[in-house]
Amino acid sequence: MFDYAIRHIYEKLRLHFYMKVYSRFENREATLSAVETFSMEVIMAMEEPTVAQFAKMMDISSPNAAHRVKCLVQKGYVEKVQSPEDGREFHLRPTQKYLDFCKINEDYLKVLMKRCEQRFSPEDYAKLNEMLDIINNELMPELDLEAYKNSPI
Repeated sequence: MFDYAIRHIYEKLRLHFYMKVYSRFENREATLSAVETFSMEVIMAMEEPTVAQFAKMMDISSPNAAHRVKCLVQKGYVEKVQSPEDGREFHLRPTQKYLDFCKINEDYLKVLMKRCEQRFSPEDYAKLNEMLDIINNELMPELDLEAYKNSPI
């Protein structure tokens, strides 16, 4: 088995996130279950999907997705926003409560990227960002979020 550095980086990012989330449970600040946390991460990544788009991305039934969304709305982590183009359609928007919750990961990513910027030459840092963009935009076509949002439901 090859020792992939990206796997170790991904594991450490997840561990950092779980450590911070767990510490919030100790203080009773977090009220999201693991599945709800995963759901919110998908909703954030999809940038205001409809319930149907969310269901398709997660490969779950529409009623199951609607139930998950209902729980997230009740807990105050997501709101349904009526589409200005089609009044029958509602998009899922994370609330400030969730944005504050997930800030723990964003803060750590900022620290990590600052450390990379300090550790690497400007050329290497630019190359790192270029390679990460290529991985994100070209090498992971099965996770093309726009395709999920724009495909027929």
